[in-house]
Amino acid sequence: MYYDPFRRGEEDEEEEEERRKKMRDMIRAIRACKTAAEERAVVRKECAAIRSAISENDQDYRHRNIAKLMFIHMLGYPTHFGQMECLKLIASAGFPEKRIGYLGLMLLLDERQEVLMLVTNSLKQDLNHTNQYIVGLALCALGNICSAEMASDLAPEVERLLLNKDPNIKKKAALCSIRIIRKVPDLAENFLSPAASLLKEKHHGVLIAGIQLCTDLCKVSADANKHLRKNCTEGLIRILKDVSNSSYAPEYDIAGITDPFLHIRVLRLMRMLGQGDADTSEYMNDILAQIASKTESNKNAGNAILYECVETIMGIEATSGLRVLAINILGRFLSNRDNNIRYVALNMLMKAIAVDSQAVQRHRTTILECVKDSDASIRKRALELVFLLVNDTNAKPLTKELIDYLEVSDQDFKGDLTAKICSIIEKFSQEKKWYIDQMLKVLSLAGSYVKDDVWHALIVAISNAPDLQGYSVRSLYKAFQTSFEQVSLVRVVVWCIGEYGEMLVGNVGVLEVEEPLTVTESDTVDVLEACLTGHSADITTRSMSLIALLKLSSRFPPTSERIKEIITVHKGSIVLELQQRAIEFNSIIQRHDNIKSSLVERMPVLDESAYMVKKANSSQENIVAVKSSQMSLAGTSVTLPNGVAKPPAAPLVDLLDLSSDDTLVPTSTSKDFLHDLLGIDLTNSSSSGIAPSGGTDILMDLLSIGTPVQSDISPETVSSNQGFAPTTKPTPTTVQVLDLLDVLPSNGSVAGDQSPLYPSITAFQSSTLKIMFSFKKHPEKPQVTEIHATFMNLSSDAYTDFVFQAAVPKFIQLHLDPASSNHLLANSNGTITQTVTVTNSQHGQKPLAMRIRMVYKVDNQEKLEQGQINNFPPGL
Repeated sequence: MYYDPFRRGEEDEEEEEERRKKMRDMIRAIRACKTAAEERAVVRKECAAIRSAISENDQDYRHRNIAKLMFIHMLGYPTHFGQMECLKLIASAGFPEKRIGYLGLMLLLDERQEVLMLVTNSLKQDLNHTNQYIVGLALCALGNICSAEMASDLAPEVERLLLNKDPNIKKKAALCSIRIIRKVPDLAENFLSPAASLLKEKHHGVLIAGIQLCTDLCKVSADANKHLRKNCTEGLIRILKDVSNSSYAPEYDIAGITDPFLHIRVLRLMRMLGQGDADTSEYMNDILAQIASKTESNKNAGNAILYECVETIMGIEATSGLRVLAINILGRFLSNRDNNIRYVALNMLMKAIAVDSQAVQRHRTTILECVKDSDASIRKRALELVFLLVNDTNAKPLTKELIDYLEVSDQDFKGDLTAKICSIIEKFSQEKKWYIDQMLKVLSLAGSYVKDDVWHALIVAISNAPDLQGYSVRSLYKAFQTSFEQVSLVRVVVWCIGEYGEMLVGNVGVLEVEEPLTVTESDTVDVLEACLTGHSADITTRSMSLIALLKLSSRFPPTSERIKEIITVHKGSIVLELQQRAIEFNSIIQRHDNIKSSLVERMPVLDESAYMVKKANSSQENIVAVKSSQMSLAGTSVTLPNGVAKPPAAPLVDLLDLSSDDTLVPTSTSKDFLHDLLGIDLTNSSSSGIAPSGGTDILMDLLSIGTPVQSDISPETVSSNQGFAPTTKPTPTTVQVLDLLDVLPSNGSVAGDQSPLYPSITAFQSSTLKIMFSFKKHPEKPQVTEIHATFMNLSSDAYTDFVFQAAVPKFIQLHLDPASSNHLLANSNGTITQTVTVTNSQHGQKPLAMRIRMVYKVDNQEKLEQGQINNFPPGL
């Protein structure tokens, strides 16, 4: 191998050629590549040439190399080696080099990189340059990549440029000022006077930039809001009048409307200034009424102005007449063909309900039509709005409309629609008959989409309405003939026939509105057999059907043999649960006929008040399974959603709350009750580890589907779910849960709540947000505390993307569970709940302390609130 000077000269010429290659030639070469590998090869070759030029300090092609690097950067390849070249170009004297340098600076660097601090001095010099174009370049760069340190250093120069005579410099300085006050809010007061002076400009570009600067000043400083409200309201109204009444100006005209962008910016700033201030709002009423009534709505630009005008009217302290005008505009939007306009109108109407619900009610018919729209997003939003519109006076007609639509709605929409209808029926029903009728319609049309707690509540309501039990079982029997594929309907039918089958056969309690119905004992068995063998029946439905058949074998003796044959078939079922039930029930029918009637007698009336209260608590806390102590409701009266107000009853077995372990079973009064029901020696109960308490009789697990449950709960225990302080008097007893539906786990236990008492506290409260903390501790883990946080929105604007964050000292461990929602309704109309678990490793030595931060959006503008909590109860 020897050195060839001629070959070396050829390589130098090739590098020089690569270096001189123009930008367009590189782009053409990259675009001509057919594979990613070819593209990488071209980019590597170009980067090598650029590196060589950088190392040789080539000044002639520096700007061209940076331009190439920017294109390569946009393709996703690393270009960090060219950052210092940008700084060299910025330090150059000529405008072309500075332009490429600043563009490369904005693309190749960001505010987090330390090298950016090296450009501060060059920026300061360029901001004071005599050439307006170089000043504009510096302002653009500063407005894009300004860090907090750069903002503090260069704020005086930018503030001075706000008073420049050139409108382009003023506009860019205003935009740069927005970045500065966002990075350093403490500098806001320095820009108040220059920002107010910009509102007197005639140039629309300067006006829009100045108004945006005022808007951001209002966001970061309450003092700035007061200052601008006092000094700028009149100027904003004048601007709005001038631009709305101005003659045709081609440079600002869009679809026949003069500068809609300026309209919208002014209206947004007016909304911020008028919010919560009656005097300022009254001053704005006339111009807002003029904009709302004169702006044309046949063009998109006009609709944008009208929407922003409505937002402003609903956001300030406007008169009732002006609000009605705004809501009527939204009603016109609902008739528009554009889906986007209809969607934003529905969103705005949801906010308007809290302000003037009567005005929104006038557009109920149009909103109902939107529920039937072909667009899925509009359907869903309209359904949420209808749900908010329902009250005691219109609940029945609205429910009828929604149920009628349920029959023809799309399959993917039935789930949401069914959930809302069921919520309306439960919340606003005044009569039990209406409640039962509407629930049966929903179960018949969309029973497969109904959640378990809905049909559980229906069964509880039927068991508490003795006058309607016969009517209910007959209505269910008729519904089953046409809707036997609906799972939830089938389960309710099975349960009611098992309990009230004799009412169905004997036509007991026939109402005047009923048509005559003849059902034989054999027909009822046919229904249960169909439910048991149907292809769509699941294990739960089949298990319930076996229990119902066992009950009918006692009430309808002529069908006993047929029922026995049906049950016997399932003794060989491959499903262990069904096999066990079939064997046990068959043993009852064959060997214990003398006690069968007492064994399968009708269930006691289910405690409706306790069930509804517990269901409401579970929904409010957003907990799937709540293991709580028995609730004592002595001396209180509960109003139920199906129209019945009744005093609290003694606790009974809640056989339908399939996830409940908190209800006790009354003990038997006979020591020798059903001693050996299935031929199994149950006398030696201690062998299973369960010792019966002295003097307490035990109900045997009659169907081998429940096990004894250890309970430490006495009737004096009061749950703290609703803010009551629990007073615990433990009296250990052994009781058994009688679960005839066998849908819940049989080995659940009820643990006595012997935790200490801690009062709830107001952890944080501002003019817009309130946070309540309640506490729960487990005696076996004194260092662990469960904090249940409840967030309430005190403002008139809904919060979206709500996020709660917390920080604690190092000796405390913190765990945040997911929040129940990230949307917080206005005016305390809803809450968000979240569980926070803290473990204090120095429990008893150091108290809890916590810093919190809440981030959320109002009208797509991010808000931040934070504080420190030092008022935790002692002992945590």
